[in-house]
Amino acid sequence: MMDIHDWSTDGTVQPSTKLWPQIFAFLGTWNGGNTSQGAGALVDCREVRKLNDSERCFFIKNTPDCQEENGFLQYLDGVFCTFAPSLLPLAITLYALWLLYLFIILGLTAEKFFCPNLSAISTILKLAHNVAGVTFLAFGNGAPDVFSAVAAFSDPRTAGLAIGALFGAGVFVTTVVAGGICLVKPFTIPSRPFLRDVVFYMVAIFLTFYFLYVGRIRLGEALGYLGIYLFYVFVVVLSTWIYRRGRNESLTNSVLGESDLLTESEDAMPAMSHSTDYGEEYQPLIAYQETTVQILVHSLNPVDYRKWRQKTWYWKLFKVLKIPIEFMLLLTVPVVDPDREDQNWKRPLNCLHLITSPLVCILTLNSGAYGLYRIQDLFPVWALVALIGTSLAFLLFFTTRNEEPPKYFCVFSFIGFVVSAMWINAAATEVVNLLRTFGIIFELSNTVLGLTLLAWGNSIGDFISDITLARQGYPRMAISACFGGIIFNVLVGVGLGCLLQISRQKSELMLESDGLLVWILAGALGLSLVMSFVSVPLQCFHLTRVYGICLILYYLAFLVVALLTEFKVIQLSTT
Repeated sequence: MMDIHDWSTDGTVQPSTKLWPQIFAFLGTWNGGNTSQGAGALVDCREVRKLNDSERCFFIKNTPDCQEENGFLQYLDGVFCTFAPSLLPLAITLYALWLLYLFIILGLTAEKFFCPNLSAISTILKLAHNVAGVTFLAFGNGAPDVFSAVAAFSDPRTAGLAIGALFGAGVFVTTVVAGGICLVKPFTIPSRPFLRDVVFYMVAIFLTFYFLYVGRIRLGEALGYLGIYLFYVFVVVLSTWIYRRGRNESLTNSVLGESDLLTESEDAMPAMSHSTDYGEEYQPLIAYQETTVQILVHSLNPVDYRKWRQKTWYWKLFKVLKIPIEFMLLLTVPVVDPDREDQNWKRPLNCLHLITSPLVCILTLNSGAYGLYRIQDLFPVWALVALIGTSLAFLLFFTTRNEEPPKYFCVFSFIGFVVSAMWINAAATEVVNLLRTFGIIFELSNTVLGLTLLAWGNSIGDFISDITLARQGYPRMAISACFGGIIFNVLVGVGLGCLLQISRQKSELMLESDGLLVWILAGALGLSLVMSFVSVPLQCFHLTRVYGICLILYYLAFLVVALLTEFKVIQLSTT
């Protein structure tokens, strides 16, 4: 039996660098690879769990599959090299807390900065409510899902996370969220919008299932996803126009026309309302002329002391956790609100945004690699960006006043959209890398992590908002959001993620499934949609509490089967 350790001069045991290539070759052969192509590149990083504690750090540092190409932190290096083996539970606990905080960052950025700027852009462009609802609003609500999918598709090793998250979120939203809405407020669902959304969603799921089956997706097929979504937007706009025309032409059908129009057009209006929490927080009790310094201080203060005194202790604790990221977002992301008289114009802060916003973009793009480049090996790119931003900031400051926003202030909504998108993308990349680390630590597949942790984390906001809408008496709006949002997530998430990856490789993208679990996930989602497509019309489109309970029980049964499959309790027979 060969010795895989070398004795150093100080008496400590070190992994033998002469014998590690043999181990890599052995593992590559064991995994069914061709060792002639380079043994190290064939080793799955999950093999680290089969090594002794003293060998794991060396394995992580010298195995290409363990290196993170994107992201700011090397999580595997932290677990197996920074922390001692006895402190592995502590490392896992810290990573779990960091994962929760990343989900907070995703939700906060999307809710307070990304969505308001998208809403402002739709208002500036004077888009109809139905068009804004299925484009900008859907993008705002689905930003965490879409960016997580794009981040996962950027690395073939984590593509299973994207599939698991998108399909898992689809099952969760169409069963648990929809079932919760039925339990809170039984109602009659509009027939045509419901059937339209279910049909489009089934088409999206069938296409994804087919491409998983063939194991690849080409450029034209990735563009086809985006084309289907554009066709979906066209159908929504056309159907709304038909309903409006029918209402105007026939007074006898006016009540029905208004009901359908409300479902098609105005469902988005409450969700499209601007987030004015920050603007209201910073309004003084007594109106007076604030100085430039006071405006800057108040604009960067994420705490409203009047609200603070009225809130419970757990709200205050959660607020304390959010203060650091809120401050960073306020410092770097402008927010435009066309509904306010001053459009949320904060002259000193908006001038500062011209410096901080470009820096955020350049330092988060490709994990800061572009920002650290040096021009002719002398001047760093980030310094050039900061210099240009400072010049623009001085120009804006000396050509504007505190009391009145400039006519071109609407441009800041586009800046805020881009910068908040970069924040979301950076956080989503860290989430994907962290989930992959958990998969390696616990020897779990990417698919099960996607359909559980990633799907739950990205869908919890939808669950809370949709249930709240139902309690407030808007169950139709809530159920429409269930299906409309996930259509966008699948078509744009898969289409855009695959398109970006194909454009880098200039070839087709290979999709490797995680075995039986992927087919169970796709089958469960397809079956739930078929059941809804058949059972809802049989109920005359009236959704009862019994139907809601059935949906929730269906999800629990699916989750049990998925977990049993992951842990090899359920597996295909080889005989």
